[in-house]
Amino acid sequence: MKSTPALANPQAKINLMGLDRRALEGFFVERGEKPFRARQVLKWIHGRGIVDFEAMTDLSKLLRERLSRTAEITVLKEARSQKSADGTRKWLLELADGNRIETVFIPEARRGTLCVSSQVGCALNCAFCATARQGFSRNLTAGEIVAQVWHAHRILGDGHISNVVLMGMGEPLLNFDAVVSALDLMMDDLAYGFAKRRVTVSTAGLVPAILRLGQQSDASLAVSLHATTDALRNELVPINRKYPLAQLMDACYQFIHMERQKGRKITWEYVLLDGVNDSGEDARRLIKLLSNIPSKINLIPFNRFEGAPYRCPPTERIARFQAILQEAGFLTTVRKTRGDDIDAACGQLVGKVQAKSRPRREYKLAVELP
Repeated sequence: MKSTPALANPQAKINLMGLDRRALEGFFVERGEKPFRARQVLKWIHGRGIVDFEAMTDLSKLLRERLSRTAEITVLKEARSQKSADGTRKWLLELADGNRIETVFIPEARRGTLCVSSQVGCALNCAFCATARQGFSRNLTAGEIVAQVWHAHRILGDGHISNVVLMGMGEPLLNFDAVVSALDLMMDDLAYGFAKRRVTVSTAGLVPAILRLGQQSDASLAVSLHATTDALRNELVPINRKYPLAQLMDACYQFIHMERQKGRKITWEYVLLDGVNDSGEDARRLIKLLSNIPSKINLIPFNRFEGAPYRCPPTERIARFQAILQEAGFLTTVRKTRGDDIDAACGQLVGKVQAKSRPRREYKLAVELP
């Protein structure tokens, strides 16, 4: 059984927000309580949005008092909320240490997608991503990741969020343990009950962690590809220098054939950059690269940000790129820009990163949604 996190300060209260079912069972068993208490508390926190122990009426008064002394349920402070003309919602959420992250909800006809962050800043330094220019502060805790879902669910209500994507700030697989715990909570029927196929982790291509994810989680996988040769991907996505395309493709092939992933497809995210990766030859190389992997491809027209050296390709070139992929039998969509009037489109989100590895400044966050 997974044990509860060790505390540097034994007098500090334990935050129950990020404990998945097994960890929460361990929390209660270690305190002489029955494991079923975890089920009750999960329902209160995540199912009903209750964070006041006194309101958890199916717990004894003695247990509620004990929880109030030894535990807490930490939510995030909303610093700003905006709503786009197209219905997109954006929340700027403040962490306890003063860092701020953004969470975006995008409503569509048949689904509602919530994009959450996994880190404060990002250390991968992808060339086309504004977040990379702002440096890296720290990983989010599982509680901080889940608290974004809690916040949006409380505001939107039941039935609005159908998909969750870890495609906000940061590289989720560099925060592996916290992300997997958060994923477990998102998919737990006693918490949010999201369908396994509708919870997606996006990675720039950390090969060992992709394989671990396939072994330890039921979440779907999205890969930020953006190039079809090692030379270009080394420039656009520097992690490719450590895990080049051949290794990445092999890991994705293994992932999609794991027991947890049978019958699914990998989502490939491909930001189109004018004159860089948008030619017919690029499209044909992409077809060859993905020939033996069940795939769906999201083409993302580049959204400019201040200082960006790239441009978005002309509409006709984007359409031609898509047509080549479709003719080869690939399910291919072109991302529609959403929320640009509130700076919530891909590459436009703004928050605040403190204590980071580069000079402090405002950052813009590139969000990529399936």
